[in-house]
Formats: sequence, structure tokens, C-alpha cells
Amino acid sequence: MPQAGGTYHHGDLRAACLRAARELLEEDGSAGLSLRAVARRAGVSATAPYRHYADRDALVSAVAAQGYRELAEHLAAAHPSPTTPDELAAVAVAYVRFALERPALFRVMFAEPCDPNSEERVAATTAISEYVRGMVRGAFPGADVEALSTTVWALVHGLAFLHLDGKLDTSTPDVVADQVRTAVQALFTAPAALSQTRA
Repeated sequence: MPQAGGTYHHGDLRAACLRAARELLEEDGSAGLSLRAVARRAGVSATAPYRHYADRDALVSAVAAQGYRELAEHLAAAHPSPTTPDELAAVAVAYVRFALERPALFRVMFAEPCDPNSEERVAATTAISEYVRGMVRGAFPGADVEALSTTVWALVHGLAFLHLDGKLDTSTPDVVADQVRTAVQALFTAPAALSQTRA
């Protein structure tokens, strides 16, 4: 709650601005997200958010960093260290479900300009990257970790946006899960199919 004089005690303002930004995102998408709008929603002066955020990109970076941390928790809850096709598919389904359940946040995380120098955002995205690399090491022993990590993330991320943008069927959660599982399973079956074709 705002303190007397319409200001927050130090330490509360940043959290209040992030809460306000998340609420605005859910209501209006990123188009309505500005420091002025966040200040109005948080009940503080128009200049108060600038104590923590130099500009809109800095605010977006902080929101995105929150999203990346939540995504990492969501994926780890699906499986902390997947090594089998079924486990990998479960993580992929969790990724796509996260996007569908939090579309505005997901778009801010991946489709909005961010502050490239935001240590918080860089640390959060690095944690996701490391999770994907660890997943690839466990599921594809002996593979080129960097190349395949990019491939796996691109596949699952592409599936998320195809579903978000209405290019794939999202009629039920089961339909989405089946589409994602089938696509991920193809990563494991494609090498054998290619070998048979060449033979």
C-alpha cells in the first residue's frame, strides 16, 4: 500500500512497480506498458519508478527476468534433469503451457526490446540456457551440446509461438500436449529414419 505522501519505503517501490507492470501486461499487453502507467497503477508519483528503472527497456528487462525465473521453475517442476524422450517431451509441454498460460509475459520475455546490460535479465536467461544444455547432455550423450541445445530450444520455442499465434490447434490442453510430444519425439526418431533412407 502507498505510504503517507504517496511514496513507498525504499525496497518496496521496485516490487510495487513490477506488480503493476505485470497487471498492466495481463490487461492490455505490452502496448499499455510504460513507466507513467506503472506509476499510476502503483499509486506513486510519475517520477518514482525512475528510481529503479532508467527507462521502459529497463522495466521490461526486470519483468522479463521475473518471467525467466518463473519459466525455469516451471520446467524444473516438469523434470529437473530429463534424459529420456518422454522426460524431454514433458519439459517441452511445460514450456508451451507456460507460454499459453502467460501469453503477455511470454511475449515480453522474447519479443520485446530489453536492456542488454541488465545483469538480472542476463543471469535469468543464462539459467534457462544452462538448463537446456544440461538437458541435451543427458538426453543426447556425445552430441554437440551447443548446436543441439540451440536446435532443441528453437524447436520448443517455435512450437510455443506457433500455438500462441493460432497456427497450431489449441482447442484443448491434451491436443497441445500431443502436438508438442510428437514434435519432440521426432528428434529421437529422425536419425534412424535418415539412416534407413540412405541405406
